[in-house]
Amino acid sequence: MPKPEAKINSGRLKALLGGINTFGLNAETGGFNRVGFSDADMAVRQWFCDQMRADGLDVSMDSVGNLFGRMGPQGGPCIMAGSHLDTVPEGGAFDGALGAAVALECARSIRDAGMNLKTPLVVAATSEEEGRFGGMLGSQAISGQIADGWLESAADADGVLLSDAMRAQGFEPSCAGEAAWKPGSIKAFLELHIEQGPVLEGEKLAVGVVEGISGILVLGVRFEGIANHSGTTPMNMRADAFVGLAEVGSSIAGIIERAGTEQSRVTVGKVELSPNFPHTIAGSSEFTIIIRDTSESVMKSLRREIETSIASAAAHNNLKVKIEARSFLPPQTLDLNIREAFLAEAEALGLSHRVMPSGAGHDAQTMQAFCPAGLIFVPSRNGVSHAPQEWTDWADIEKGAQLMLNTIVRLAGASD
Repeated sequence: MPKPEAKINSGRLKALLGGINTFGLNAETGGFNRVGFSDADMAVRQWFCDQMRADGLDVSMDSVGNLFGRMGPQGGPCIMAGSHLDTVPEGGAFDGALGAAVALECARSIRDAGMNLKTPLVVAATSEEEGRFGGMLGSQAISGQIADGWLESAADADGVLLSDAMRAQGFEPSCAGEAAWKPGSIKAFLELHIEQGPVLEGEKLAVGVVEGISGILVLGVRFEGIANHSGTTPMNMRADAFVGLAEVGSSIAGIIERAGTEQSRVTVGKVELSPNFPHTIAGSSEFTIIIRDTSESVMKSLRREIETSIASAAAHNNLKVKIEARSFLPPQTLDLNIREAFLAEAEALGLSHRVMPSGAGHDAQTMQAFCPAGLIFVPSRNGVSHAPQEWTDWADIEKGAQLMLNTIVRLAGASD
């Protein structure tokens, strides 16, 4: 008798993704607002719980809001597959949500095929991946990587403390450590995600198999100058906090040329000027600088150069300066064996593909420090992400989902 074969049900997957995206939709902009620990985020989590429970999975939510749906044998290490449900403000319909939906559809397809898994499959929807508070809380908690004191000090761009946001939704931050899984309990972590870049579409490829993920360092910078009248204060007597910020921003290209690589990304992010009035010199500027690269040593070099530029701008403009490292996720090389499994299944399916790095952070990056992890990409139209215009063609989604399903079956082992 031939072995049962699992096939993705495209219509069912589309309906599942559509159900997720009924939560947090801004009908005027087309963007989605399910930021971590918001009411919309918690509502979609409860809905996803209900979906998994209706499918007969053993469902649980941990002390930081991670969701799990388990199928197959009860004992032994599992294959964990999934992604996140939260979004950035005014985010797109696919980032994170697609990976979580694909993981659940894989479980449904395995059930429909009558397969008996030798290794348990756990569908995961991780908590607060998008970094509202500067980290990847869900996967950091699963892998036991929450730094001492971070939960109490982490805050979002508006000053809301992570601990307060958690308590507002019924979670006690002091219990976050209970979310850590035991070493050896996860055999592999698998994630599907949109590329969020233009490479696959530009090369007309079906999927990307990720070999490594850039690290992410978030620096908070504050220049303190003197707010004064813009018409009466001579240029050579100013302590202009905006000019300091501008000097730092204009130095970035040269810094990357000297100390960076093709994978280096340095971004000045959220900026606040005070008093932020047309006729007043900026007395303070507060901003973030995010440094990314696939090499930790390169990241360190970039940080040194950037901090030198900040000090120079402060000296040039009579400013006081404060720099703090708000969060750091190291770059990771993902598991070779899982990568080879993805590649073998892509070949078997006849999917055009390439091995590639990821400039964006993902849960697979955090999980790799705890267990073997793998990540695949499907194309993003025009490379757009974190915006309402984010889009992936459904034919590409189907190909990536089937690749994920076949790889899960390959790693978990199944029989009729």
